[in-house]
Amino acid sequence: MNNEQQLLAALAAGERTATERIYQQHYHIINGWLINNGGSSADAADLFQEAIVVLYGKAQEEDFRLTCSIGTYLFAVSKHLWYKKLQQQNRGPAILQSNIGGDEDEIEIAYEDDINVHTEREAHYEQLDSALDQIGEPCRSLLKAYYHHDKSMQEIAADFGYTNPDNAKTQKYKCLARLRKLFYTMQAK
Repeated sequence: MNNEQQLLAALAAGERTATERIYQQHYHIINGWLINNGGSSADAADLFQEAIVVLYGKAQEEDFRLTCSIGTYLFAVSKHLWYKKLQQQNRGPAILQSNIGGDEDEIEIAYEDDINVHTEREAHYEQLDSALDQIGEPCRSLLKAYYHHDKSMQEIAADFGYTNPDNAKTQKYKCLARLRKLFYTMQAK
C-alpha cells in the first residue's frame, strides 16, 4: 500500500508519470467492465478520465485518506458515474435515482458503499487465490484450466491424461469440493 500512497502523492503533485501509471494499471479493468455493461471503449475513456479527475481532486484535499487501493476507488467512481449516466438516459438501475440531482453527501456515500463492496470482494479473491495455492497439483492446474482458460472437459481429459471427459469432470468436482472446504476454513479464521 505504501507504493500506492506514493503514487497518490505523485498524482496530487500533478506528475504526469503518476497519471500514466494509473492509466496503465487500471484502465483495462474499467474498459472491460464497461463493455460488459453496455458501454463502449469511448465511454470507458471518458468515464476513466472523469474518475481520475475525481481522484485527483480528492488527493488535493489534506484530510483525504484512501482506505482502499487506487484501482478499487477508480472502479467504484467509474461504476457510479456509468450508472448515473444510464439513469439520466432512463436506461439504468433505479437505485441511483435518489442520487441524481442529490447532494454531494449522498453521492459520497454511494462511492463509499461501492468501495466497501469492492474491497470485500478483493479480500475474497485473495483468500481464493491463497486456497488455490494450497490445494496442490493436479487440482490447481485442473481448476485453472477449466475456470481461467475456459477449456472443455474433453481438452482437460487430453491434457491431464484422463481416459474420458467424464473422469475429468468427476476429478474437477472433487477438486472443487476440496477448494471450497479450504476456502471456507480460511474464512472462518
